[in-house]
Amino acid sequence: MATATHSSTSKSKSASSKSKSTTKKTSSSSRQKDAIQLLKADHREVEKLFSQFTKARADERKMQLSRKICMELRVHTQIEEEILYPVSREFLKEDDIVNEAIVEHQAAKDLIEQIEAMDDPSDEMFEAKMQVLQEQIEHHVKEEETEYFPQLKKTDMDLKGIGEQLAIRKKELMAQMQGDGMEMH
Repeated sequence: MATATHSSTSKSKSASSKSKSTTKKTSSSSRQKDAIQLLKADHREVEKLFSQFTKARADERKMQLSRKICMELRVHTQIEEEILYPVSREFLKEDDIVNEAIVEHQAAKDLIEQIEAMDDPSDEMFEAKMQVLQEQIEHHVKEEETEYFPQLKKTDMDLKGIGEQLAIRKKELMAQMQGDGMEMH
């Protein structure tokens, strides 16, 4: 099959040249994640970081990972609250799920603030708070991916366009937080 495609594209070099620029445009725009793909990628990243935290033994590494997790979660919650949640309310028949997500975000942000205020990873409450944060996030992710995202897919919401907005805002916030030493309150 690949050979047939290859031979048919080599038959007409001028047609191939024309379609290359079109293909590049299409492939670059298709690489842009829609809102759900971007948010799911964030979820996987935080899951990976929590896994690394759980396996970490050195206090310095645990502190480094906790700071990274908190920063990722701050950015993620902020882009959802600023962009996705307000727009999705316009498209969902029942927006109770958005209200619940906002409450879950606030609980996570309260815990993140407590964790960020800690400077001693050997403090017995440090690991406990990280464990509870992980459990809260796992619950939130499960609800988003099994209930909220499937509802969004059924709407006419421009998930591609929202994904672009989320990506731009995420980049801005990450740069801001890294410039502030990953501290944002």
